[in-house]
Amino acid sequence: MKIKDIYMQKKESKKPVFSFEIFPPNSKHPIDTIYNTIDELSKFNPDFISVTYGAGGSTRGRTVEIASRIKNKYNIESLAHLTCIEAKKNEIDDILYKLKENNIENILALRGDHPIDREPIKGDFNYASDLITYIKNKNMDFSLGGAYYPEGHFETNDLMDLFNLKRKVDLGAEFLISQIFLDNEILYRFKEKTDKLGINVPFAAGIIPVTNAKQMKRIFSLSHCSISPKFKRILDKYEHNPEALKEAGIAYATEQIIDLVAWGIDGIHLYTMNKIDTTRKIVKDIEYIIK
Repeated sequence: MKIKDIYMQKKESKKPVFSFEIFPPNSKHPIDTIYNTIDELSKFNPDFISVTYGAGGSTRGRTVEIASRIKNKYNIESLAHLTCIEAKKNEIDDILYKLKENNIENILALRGDHPIDREPIKGDFNYASDLITYIKNKNMDFSLGGAYYPEGHFETNDLMDLFNLKRKVDLGAEFLISQIFLDNEILYRFKEKTDKLGINVPFAAGIIPVTNAKQMKRIFSLSHCSISPKFKRILDKYEHNPEALKEAGIAYATEQIIDLVAWGIDGIHLYTMNKIDTTRKIVKDIEYIIK
């Protein structure tokens, strides 16, 4: 089933779409290590599970395999991430055909991050909009999603970022999932701007529970997500108390989700970081909110 149709069904029933994101284990670990995670996540009955692609497509083969297992073994819709930075058209073609062979109907089309430890390799695509156009022109009947940045992409200004987002939608992105953010008011102000531009596809809010200070600081530095005063107080208070930080991070993410659903967001996309215990606690606390 196409994810755009899932959003349509949930809109009719006035319920938010609820989804998870996982990442493949790196090449140093057996791929089987992710399957226990999927076993547990499937029990929460998500509307779909997305699988990341890895820097420079480093886990692309595993992305296809994991997305296929989610779809074909667990009968849960899977969303395969596909990044185009440094990619050649024949490499993208290879992934598209493999996804099609494995009955995968949904792709999150992304540019991806430039490498930080080496010189970039010249590819055939510059932006996610180029990838969306290319896939659409292949006429392979994928449902395409795109990313958006509530605080604006750090490489451009707010106005250009909004017009780039509209361009992605005009070219074929049928739903949008946000980069992480820690202040719901930022997303609400951003959504007011997209409404004025006539960007009318479903918007999902990407939520990440902060449970590890070191790991999260790295993520924030890569995503350029700002730290709200409320969240900074939590970090300052509990940074050196791992169990307290984990509990506070789960509570903060839960509060974000409750507020977003009350506001009327189309979807909640939980960045699980492959952590089952954290995910289980959040799902339990919002069980009746999302239903």
